[in-house]
Amino acid sequence: MNWLQELTGTNKAVIAMCHLQAMPGDPYYDKAKGMDYVVEMARQELRTLQDGGVDAVMFSNEFSLPYLTDVRTETVAAMARIIGELKSEIKIPYGVNVLWDAKKSIDLAAATGAQFVRGFFTGVYGSDFGLWNTNVGETVRHRQAVGADNVKLLFNIVPESAKYMAVRDIREIAVSTVFVGKPDALCISGLTAGAPTDPQLLRFMKEAVPGTVVLANTGVNAANFREQLSIADGVVMETAFKVDGKSENKADVSKVSSLMDRIKEFRLGLKG
Repeated sequence: MNWLQELTGTNKAVIAMCHLQAMPGDPYYDKAKGMDYVVEMARQELRTLQDGGVDAVMFSNEFSLPYLTDVRTETVAAMARIIGELKSEIKIPYGVNVLWDAKKSIDLAAATGAQFVRGFFTGVYGSDFGLWNTNVGETVRHRQAVGADNVKLLFNIVPESAKYMAVRDIREIAVSTVFVGKPDALCISGLTAGAPTDPQLLRFMKEAVPGTVVLANTGVNAANFREQLSIADGVVMETAFKVDGKSENKADVSKVSSLMDRIKEFRLGLKG
């Protein structure tokens, strides 16, 4: 049994994204509605996902566009307030993702009790957000320094809206990343949020790093979840749960519960 099964109590876990509205300091923050509105929207989203039966939830600042690679204090503070106000209502395992700053994600996890974080911990990229560098040695040491040793690290291995600066085979990257960074999971994505993860790439990753949890990170939906979950150890989902299948819309409890019922039925027929 891997750590994700132990955490969620199931095989092939579904981690649902709870997207937070733009917050103070973000270009599209609604000052008139203020933070009370942001908190209430997060509360509604969390309730919808939990009532629909997802296995875990991950809070992220999805609407902090355009993203920063060195996130400012006000964003982390706002996210901590939101999660702090909701903590008594969270009934399932939860993680955090401060886009796109791995160290700030760890800080937020340490402050809120989150059990896992997702981020880019390794690699150098040419991205829509400029030249993007990482320092896995510094980041992992930072986790220890802030007392977050038990927080699981989910490494994004296929960058969204970016490309590796070095020309390397993705399987080579996966193997070296696991050897150097010792991630708790690798997240395999499509090109952008909502874009399906290539099933062939998922198979390559499972073969390349058989002892590491591999997650399908984007584009899992009602049409492809069987194929994705037959390969991956779990999935990160969001768009498929939203009204009209659009990332910017609210999650729909009927869509969540309907799809989760189908996923749970599918899991019953699998081993491990």
